[in-house]
Amino acid sequence: MWRAGSMVAWVGSRLQAPPSTLSRSLICAQDVLRRTPLYDLHLAYGGKMVAFAGWSLPVQYRDSHIDSHLHTRRHCSLFDVSHMLQTKIFGCDRVKLMESLVVGDIAELRPNQGTLSLFTNEAGGIIDDLIVINTSEEHLYVVSNAGCWDKDLALMQDKVKELQNTGSDVGLEVVDNALLALQGPTAAQVLQAGVTDDLRKLPFMTSAVMEVFGVSSCRVTRCGYTGEDGVEISVPAAEAVHLAMALLENPEVKLAGLAARDSLRLEAGLCLYGNDIDEHTTPVEGSLSWTLGKRRRAAMDFPGAEVIVPQLKGKVQRRRVGLMCEGPPMRAHSPILSTEGAMIGTVTSGCPSPSLKKNVAMGYVPSQYSRPGTLVLVEVRRKQQAAVVSKMPFVRTSYYTLK
Repeated sequence: MWRAGSMVAWVGSRLQAPPSTLSRSLICAQDVLRRTPLYDLHLAYGGKMVAFAGWSLPVQYRDSHIDSHLHTRRHCSLFDVSHMLQTKIFGCDRVKLMESLVVGDIAELRPNQGTLSLFTNEAGGIIDDLIVINTSEEHLYVVSNAGCWDKDLALMQDKVKELQNTGSDVGLEVVDNALLALQGPTAAQVLQAGVTDDLRKLPFMTSAVMEVFGVSSCRVTRCGYTGEDGVEISVPAAEAVHLAMALLENPEVKLAGLAARDSLRLEAGLCLYGNDIDEHTTPVEGSLSWTLGKRRRAAMDFPGAEVIVPQLKGKVQRRRVGLMCEGPPMRAHSPILSTEGAMIGTVTSGCPSPSLKKNVAMGYVPSQYSRPGTLVLVEVRRKQQAAVVSKMPFVRTSYYTLK
């Protein structure tokens, strides 16, 4: 998916928000920031590099943030998301391990099918959001957020040791690959020129290993964080620049950075960990009840189930909602007020929508204010302005599904 003044609307990749001391970090920490395999390529293309979750990443390139955003909606853009944590869970008890940590029904996934899921704690809070793929190569492929790298890895490693100590067959491996996201309505057309597999047979949230523009052993997953059709490509680090350059040879493709990624995900109504969801937010409060597997709800066998499952029956005090307004844009931490002026909630993400040319945001309000069409006030620059609770996504998603 942060903070620090105008940076609030800039960054986004299913990640934790950067620290509020961003400007100081840029001065003091540039020499210790981790770099992705595409770091030099970003500089060559005019990438403006910023500190994000311990990495040096491009916030934008020579094109403006709005140009990059709209290019993604109309054509396709290439995002470097190599900072995200990629892991393999293997062994006969790999599903047992993953289901001991997440809310989803991993056992029901078909070979090469994936799902968005959530790590939760015993209080029902969200530790992180992640994608889990049940590969046909007899392992689970997991992608989680760079901002939660240390705690996610420790969580999984501790559970591996716990299960191994009781005789379970399970193991974990960190995947040292680059990760490239090609997103937009022409993404499949661009990628099809470099693969022999028929991408029409690869619908949303499915995955396959294939050769891509001459690079073997790439895992291509039909997913993304923009609301558009697209893929994420896990590629051996040594071949990442070659693959990126091959994609950029097509005039449909332009590089895009964290700024466009954030406004795209917000238009698509997608959460940013650390802003919109965190360890003090339950899946029901975060409007993510759909991630809870039906079997898992009935069994109540995931962390925090005793808190989360009762909330499904309406016993929840607050909910994440969409907001739209005219005037100055809403930003994270802006107070949400009733029409009588009483404070009822807080904006968690907000920006001007380049696609709609309106201001969009999401935040938390009491359940009685969560119905779309409800009028509220938002305090922006110490002035109150009218806003309306809106359905999400703000911009219709275009995920590819088999007809």
